[in-house]
Amino acid sequence: MDINFELYKVFYHVAFSKSFSLAANMLCISQSAVSQSIKSLEEKLGCRIFLRSSKQVKLTPEGEILFKHVEQAFNFIKTGERSIEELYSLKTGVVRIGASDTICKYYLLPYLQEFNRLFPKIKIQITNRTSPRCLEMLKNSSLDVAIVNLPEKMPFNNMIAKKTKNIQDVFIAGKTFSFLKNMKISLKDLDRYPLLMLEKNTVTRKFFDQFCKSQGVNVIPEIELGSVDLLVEMAQIGLGISFVPMDPLKECRAEDKIFILDLKEKIPSRSLGIVTNNNIPVPVGAQKFIELLEKEILN
Repeated sequence: MDINFELYKVFYHVAFSKSFSLAANMLCISQSAVSQSIKSLEEKLGCRIFLRSSKQVKLTPEGEILFKHVEQAFNFIKTGERSIEELYSLKTGVVRIGASDTICKYYLLPYLQEFNRLFPKIKIQITNRTSPRCLEMLKNSSLDVAIVNLPEKMPFNNMIAKKTKNIQDVFIAGKTFSFLKNMKISLKDLDRYPLLMLEKNTVTRKFFDQFCKSQGVNVIPEIELGSVDLLVEMAQIGLGISFVPMDPLKECRAEDKIFILDLKEKIPSRSLGIVTNNNIPVPVGAQKFIELLEKEILN
């Protein structure tokens, strides 16, 4: 099927803006030219790709499938353009970083500060999502680099991961459960108490579930959340026992607001890592940011 790339260009802008007139403005062509291009594309594809109404344009199921592929292609092109622009100068550009709120707050902040000091003209664009979602965005070329909790197995091909930091998870509780302090407790015993966990679509939760399975224990949490900070705060006020990484605990442990339970079973450590997509070039600005992170590996 030989279809002019310009037709896909028009399709992308209409699908993105959900408007023929807005697409025409962005492309600096007439609205009738946009309509004709879409009609021509539909004829060549042999199906309708838009549902038209007086207020808004909506993609058909076939259009949704096409847009997923065309959007990825346009992101590849944009990445290539940025790479060429930044190849000769670090005075402009954007670094697109994906990381969870917890990783940003407890790991990336000093690196972001240092990068901004070294390259003040380069814009830092941070997308806060769960680690699985960051990897999905990296696959689709919506990010240059993802800093994530590394899964046991990468969900997508062509992902290059480099470990940067070990993570140790622990169970914590507040003063309400002080009777457990200095007591050796088993994973199975914890099921007697309200447990607070990250939601199921996170790497940390998958790690926890796998750990429980390896110990022959089935743990059902009472509360599931999307924030490690909330898990720590809820443990502090006595709502239950939380499973969290060690890094967010420094301040509240120093103030004696929580304590770490002494678990009989040894919780394995896991890793934080830098992930890039081998299918797309990493822009120069993103390469410089990665180099800052890699210094920790070397030191």
